[in-house]
Amino acid sequence: MPKTSPAAGRTLPGPMRALRHRNFRSYFAGQAISILGTWIQQVALSWLIYRLTGSVALLGVATFAALLPILFLGPLAGAWIDRHDKRRLLILVQGLLALQAAALAVLTALEAIGPTLIVTMSALLGVLNAFDTPLRQSQIGQFVGDRADLPNALALNAMAFNAGRFIGPPVAGLLLGLSSEAACFALNALSFSALAIGVWRVRVPTSARASGSTAAVFREGLRYVLDEYPVRTLILILAVVNLTASSYAVLLPVFAKDVFAGDARMLGWLWGAAGAGAVLGTVFLATRRRVLSLVKAVVGAGAVCAFGLLAFAYNRELALALAAMALIGFGISVGNVSVNTLVQSNAPDHLRGRVVSFVSATRFGFDAIGGLVAGLLAARIGVQAAMLAEGVVLALFAAWCVSRYSRLRAEVARQQDEILQAPHGTGKAG
Repeated sequence: MPKTSPAAGRTLPGPMRALRHRNFRSYFAGQAISILGTWIQQVALSWLIYRLTGSVALLGVATFAALLPILFLGPLAGAWIDRHDKRRLLILVQGLLALQAAALAVLTALEAIGPTLIVTMSALLGVLNAFDTPLRQSQIGQFVGDRADLPNALALNAMAFNAGRFIGPPVAGLLLGLSSEAACFALNALSFSALAIGVWRVRVPTSARASGSTAAVFREGLRYVLDEYPVRTLILILAVVNLTASSYAVLLPVFAKDVFAGDARMLGWLWGAAGAGAVLGTVFLATRRRVLSLVKAVVGAGAVCAFGLLAFAYNRELALALAAMALIGFGISVGNVSVNTLVQSNAPDHLRGRVVSFVSATRFGFDAIGGLVAGLLAARIGVQAAMLAEGVVLALFAAWCVSRYSRLRAEVARQQDEILQAPHGTGKAG
């Protein structure tokens, strides 16, 4: 990994240490603004769907359409981007994402939007995100230029994401009350320019590109994921947590309107509570200095999410519901970010784009499947029973994870030793 010099004389607290790197600061500022716009659009889109159709099943279908492309295209996109200039590609993708959001704003303002167009636009967003997510994630290590600061950079990146999740939904609720969904979509379109400018200002050497066909590059990455016990186990945990816990996002509009008899502002508060928990989760992770300690965090995160789901399902007290949402947000954040950090920190540099794409594909792809299942299940047995079922399944899986903790920790430690002993951290682990 190429080294970049931190700003001369800049000292920052340990939890913020990655920001001493100028390139990462430039990326981080643009990322924070872009993420805020993304969350405003997501809340507005959910409210638009339920306002127009009243269908919880369509909420699940739209989420499924937005996230499923990442499951199938993500790994192939990771192989493809490893063969190209990632920085230029990231700037290009921001422009395409801005066009998608602008088109959604225009269609909504003209009242030309309907279920078919919503699902189509969601699917287009999913295709673009299949490239955007691994492009963003795989370059963070190069932006900090120091493997020792990579875990902190990933935690801060997740903190920006979760701060957007905390701030964005209440802002979206306020904007929806004052204006319209179209205004939220237009604001998101503008936000992508912040990240494009931030990445344009980054100055790093051009990263080495993978050689060979996209298929051969893909197979190399897949072999690594399947052969390494800690990688495949961590990805399995990631899949189950997002299949169950992350499906709360699809059900929240129904809880806000039908269970708590609220409006878009109620949806914003519930979503914001989950965001607040997620922010606390990333603050917790930013203070961790030993990567190995994250194995316990991954195992514990599933149990925290299961407790939150079970506590929220049949509760009608708003204060307790907000606390349960915060627990779910905390657990999902800690689990997702810890898995990403463990896998990225131990991955050989030349495989990072592909490894990140498998992690992203699992996270968002199983989120999509879980959202679809939750929406269809809620339409059949009710929204509260559906969330209770998700919590029970996750609680059983969390118990299985506890039984695998010792072996997983030992294998992660072994992988860490091997990657550190390889020249410049570029050799293959295992």
